[in-house]
Amino acid sequence: MSVIHAPQLSFDDTAVAFAAKSDGELRKMYALFAAMNNNSLVKTGGGLMKTALKWSLPGTKFLIKNSIFGQFCGGETIEECLPVIQELGRYNIGTILDYSVEGEGSDKSFDATTTEILATLDMAHRSQHIPFSVFKVTGLADSKILEKVQAGVALSAVEQASFERSKKRINAICARAHQYGVRVFVDAEESWFQETIDQLTYEMMQRYNHESAIVWNTYQLYRQDRLDAIKTAYEAAVKGGYFLGGKLVRGAYMEKEARIAQQQGRNNPINPTKQATDDLYNESLRFCVQHADHISICAGTHNEASSLLLTQLMQENGLQPNDQRIWFAQLYGMSDNLTYNLANAGYNTAKYVPYGPVEAVMPYLLRRADENTAIAGQTSREFLLIQKEMNRRKSRK
Repeated sequence: MSVIHAPQLSFDDTAVAFAAKSDGELRKMYALFAAMNNNSLVKTGGGLMKTALKWSLPGTKFLIKNSIFGQFCGGETIEECLPVIQELGRYNIGTILDYSVEGEGSDKSFDATTTEILATLDMAHRSQHIPFSVFKVTGLADSKILEKVQAGVALSAVEQASFERSKKRINAICARAHQYGVRVFVDAEESWFQETIDQLTYEMMQRYNHESAIVWNTYQLYRQDRLDAIKTAYEAAVKGGYFLGGKLVRGAYMEKEARIAQQQGRNNPINPTKQATDDLYNESLRFCVQHADHISICAGTHNEASSLLLTQLMQENGLQPNDQRIWFAQLYGMSDNLTYNLANAGYNTAKYVPYGPVEAVMPYLLRRADENTAIAGQTSREFLLIQKEMNRRKSRK
């Protein structure tokens, strides 16, 4: 095995992290994250924004687009995202266009979402800066039917027809991805229908992943059983002669999972502690890198320790920083210290760039604000890094 010398990497290098930001943009970010560090302001402001949008109060949309929306979203349409795609591309950072509109659960909305995801694939095919597309199965299928399938409940004729239409939508997206050679993530969702999503995704892998990993499943490592799921999927891929693609995340539905498990009288699928989740995540990275002959992964994480570990694992296993089987990804508007420093060191890096009409993306934006709200008496990592860069620039003048 050849020795790979990993590039120097520091996630505290704010000069690299904020190289794309002007002094004015940095001050704007500082003000926004300062506001998001105020828990009561986030709660009150979120409610006021939703009310103002509902009543179409003058100036509301402009204010949101130029504050929290502008920080965490690329635009309202794919075309509006183009400047963001180009700007990230200048720093060798890919864009993952994430249509963040939550569907209405009707065939009309499922078909509209399918059309939009196909449009992101068309754009990815035309752009050198879009390495992945992404979709949620519940944007294309009725979650109640997915749940019934997992529970082994017989579907009615109407439900079976609906399920078959959903499978056609999923196949249309994966077929287009395969045609273009563009990778596509299938997002993870709630555990009570995740097995159905897994099965649908593995069927697409069997169909389209014979030359390379085109279709990628997502594994939420806050679930106790997900490394076992990865190992089982790997064995199936080896046996079936296709490649496994996996996006590794910690998870997004912890409180909901615990509540539903308690209501249904079953064991909570979530790890008992954050440390247990961190350990399982890092163990999963190790397994995947050691089996990179058949597994491609994207570390979708804002965790600095896990990101650094992955660079070390790549070095230990003789993988170059730009090996196309290994990717890092963070959300747009967050953790630029990871994204820009990783990209600067030559690693494959991308930003999830949500987009959609302001009104429809509000649930996503409010979740981002909640995530960035500091624990009482503390200042967020984002805020500290912005502050550090502003001070660094001031000292150089």
